[in-house]
Amino acid sequence: MPMLNKNASQTTPHRSDEPIWWSLFSAGGVCVAMLVPAITLLVLLGIPLGLVSAEQLSYQRLHALVFHPLGLGVVLGAMVLPLFHTMHRIHHGLHDLKLAHGRLAKWLCYGSAVLLSLLALGLWLSGLG
Repeated sequence: MPMLNKNASQTTPHRSDEPIWWSLFSAGGVCVAMLVPAITLLVLLGIPLGLVSAEQLSYQRLHALVFHPLGLGVVLGAMVLPLFHTMHRIHHGLHDLKLAHGRLAKWLCYGSAVLLSLLALGLWLSGLG
């Protein structure tokens, strides 16, 4: 019977931040997969078929909806989560092509997702976006 190393049970496993990035990647993919078909059906089929009136999608109504705190959360999620989804794909694509070495690519990819999210939020709140 082989001897077991007593120190092996005392070592702590390496903690990874991958579950955070994979959850943002997954949420972004689900967000895009749910929102794009819904918006497409609403705008391209709903209005022409008379299921949705043009008044329901008027500027004033949509502005009030989007700048409501709940609507702002939905719109920010719809902008931010796909950014993380995309940057996660880019990061792992670079890794597969052997172009991403170490933490630099991770910081550049996910950092740019954070910066673009903050830029979108700033533009949104300033009324320029």
